[in-house]
Amino acid sequence: MSVASEATAVPGETKAARDGGVTARPPKRGKYWHRSLIPWLFLAPALLLFLYFKFIPMAEGIRLSLYKVQPFLGDIFVGMDNYAAVLDDTAFQEAAYHTVILAFGQTFGAMVVGFFLALLLEGQAKSLWFVRSAVFLPVVAATAVVGEIWRVLYFPDPNGFLNNVLSWVGAGPSTFLDHPDTSLVSVMVVGIWKHAPYDMVLILAGLAGIDREQYEAAAIDGTNVFQRLWYVTLPALRPVITILLTLAAIRGLRVFTEVYVLTGGGPAGSTSVWMTTVFSRGFEKNDIGVASAASVMLFLVTFVLTVVVQMWRRAREAR
Repeated sequence: MSVASEATAVPGETKAARDGGVTARPPKRGKYWHRSLIPWLFLAPALLLFLYFKFIPMAEGIRLSLYKVQPFLGDIFVGMDNYAAVLDDTAFQEAAYHTVILAFGQTFGAMVVGFFLALLLEGQAKSLWFVRSAVFLPVVAATAVVGEIWRVLYFPDPNGFLNNVLSWVGAGPSTFLDHPDTSLVSVMVVGIWKHAPYDMVLILAGLAGIDREQYEAAAIDGTNVFQRLWYVTLPALRPVITILLTLAAIRGLRVFTEVYVLTGGGPAGSTSVWMTTVFSRGFEKNDIGVASAASVMLFLVTFVLTVVVQMWRRAREAR
């Protein structure tokens, strides 16, 4: 075939087809449509589990929040009355206050402890993997087991473990979980102890991505350790800190297991949080409609919080 015919060749036309005067058609994509279904076949078991155990119960909870639930007597539609009852209930108001205090303390406490653990355990030494694994154990331990262990440590008797330790430094015995003035702080310490290693792992990942030349340049300029942390390390960790704040805030607002195991919301309601109040209202007082409305409100708060944080992060990255 001549150069001129090569130049005027039709795209998608093979050489044999051009020589024979027949235009070849591109292969039909519909012939391979089944290949796009293969990933969905692998995802189908997990999607079915999510649908049955998560999304259907969520939809049912939203429906029940609009009804006065009466088992065996028939549900009565009440509209937004359940939501109004939640907002007017002093028990939920106190629980919301405790939840915010606990979430704030656990979020920033775990981030600070996790940051210092990451600084201590950063490096390439082979022996660090064992120390990191040991430090990470509280995260993988069951929350109920952690709560029971700390209940033993918090035993209020002067011969209790932590009270015995306090006596070594001349501090008096504390009631810990058994007094309204110290119970919420005691629960907060357990949350910080459990979640700080998780924050440590994410911060370690962020520290690994920092260019070491920045530290060398800062050292040449005569900065000390704290100045390098403030002007080099923390700005580089902003994306990680944003993720940690989002996850920790949601985790703190939904706290339940450690509070339920440690105190059950007591003493005298001093550690009652949103989820323990929902549990009490729904399963102890059998007021399923109000409990469902409170759960939906918590979901909306965490959803809005997540969206706001993500929008704030994208706005900062766009600058």
